[in-house]
Amino acid sequence: MKKLVLTGGGSAGHVTGNIALLPKLKQAGWAIEYIGSHDGIEKEIIAETGLPYHGIAVGKLRRYFDLKNFKDPFRVLQGTWQAYRLLRRIKPKAVFSKGGFVAVPVVVAAWLNRIPVIVHESDLTPGLANKLSVPFASKVCVTFPETLQHLDPQKAVHTGSPIRHEILEGNAERGRSFCGFTPSKPVILAMGGSLGSVKINDALRANLDSLLQRFQIVHLCGKGNLDPALEGRSGYRQFEYVSGELPDLFAMTDLCISRAGSNAIYEFLALKKPHLLIPLSRAASRGDQILNARSFEKQGYSHVLFEEDLTAESLLSAVNETYDNQDQHIAAMNRSTTGQAVEIIFNLIQQTAKK
Repeated sequence: MKKLVLTGGGSAGHVTGNIALLPKLKQAGWAIEYIGSHDGIEKEIIAETGLPYHGIAVGKLRRYFDLKNFKDPFRVLQGTWQAYRLLRRIKPKAVFSKGGFVAVPVVVAAWLNRIPVIVHESDLTPGLANKLSVPFASKVCVTFPETLQHLDPQKAVHTGSPIRHEILEGNAERGRSFCGFTPSKPVILAMGGSLGSVKINDALRANLDSLLQRFQIVHLCGKGNLDPALEGRSGYRQFEYVSGELPDLFAMTDLCISRAGSNAIYEFLALKKPHLLIPLSRAASRGDQILNARSFEKQGYSHVLFEEDLTAESLLSAVNETYDNQDQHIAAMNRSTTGQAVEIIFNLIQQTAKK
């Protein structure tokens, strides 16, 4: 049986793309195992799939001064040795990496074992982890066409973002039943990424009285960010994180408020959901979400509110403007030709594994 190792972690976005490939790979007879960190979010998410999971040591490579920078390179070396031994035992035909720092030791270990590697870059410009991984890769899949200019044309392939098929199969009535919502009032789905966003949470909650006059709100606020004082508020439901219910929540949603991670925004595009993007600021990131958001804004898919401009007042104004202009955004998204990423990546894996 053909074996494939998947890797990627640190955030849900580095895992969901891998999960999107599973049905197609399993149908083709691939035996799949996963390598991630010992205690990252990827371990929790992959546990739900039933895939064999292997944890390795992980060290984050930071662009800023931190005392951990002195010890984390040794953790990367330790993780590379652990991944090397795992790959020698598993003997996969290929490794597919969705990125994140956990993936770097696995990619290097695969190269040392002469196992072909395919890397997927989610954002418009490659992140540090993927910059380190790309020299060891046979192929590099990119989400945005603009990314091709940053990579070796012999390696880079524009695939788009792999979307989980189940995201497209939600049921709005189940979603409303789960939240206790009525079909007579539009729904906002607010999410700040897998870890949540305090700034988005605060601005949204500051506007609850105004927003609930027009909308019902389901709020995915991130671990540890629930507000007990808001429990039982009519028209408002809050959850730290949802998994199996997410397709149903999407199905009932009329407007999304979100960070601008590429996996999330490509799911909005696939679902044709009007959305307001609030990308992470440059002060809190390398600016990748800003580039993602600008690309989608340029194509007419998104309304963008930059975090530097985020206040309770600006959020309320942007939500109403996005909802009022939803037909224009939906029309632009309907003109999109994306949606074949799973098929393209699957074929790349098949071809690369045969070499």
